Amino acid sequence: MRLTRIDFEGKAGHYATAQRRTGSGSDPNVVVVTILTPDMPDGRDHHVQADCKDDLRSMAECLQHHLDGCRGTGSDIHGYYVELLRLSDL
Repeated sequence: MRLTRIDFEGKAGHYATAQRRTGSGSDPNVVVVTILTPDMPDGRDHHVQADCKDDLRSMAECLQHHLDGCRGTGSDIHGYYVELLRLSDL
């Protein structure tokens, strides 16, 4: 089994999807994270290297901040990091 997509929901109106696809036009080494908030209604894509712990950790911090609306603690960020790991090569 292989996961290809995870949906996140933060405070009201704050969402994100993390996807990893293989196939035509997709970079198989990248997790694409799209953040949708009231400030970014069209979404903003972030390309995260699937084999880079630092890149995944940085994206987890970004997700936590945008979805929860505040700077989180280590355990808040870790929850997002663990989910991103499910799509990674680590």
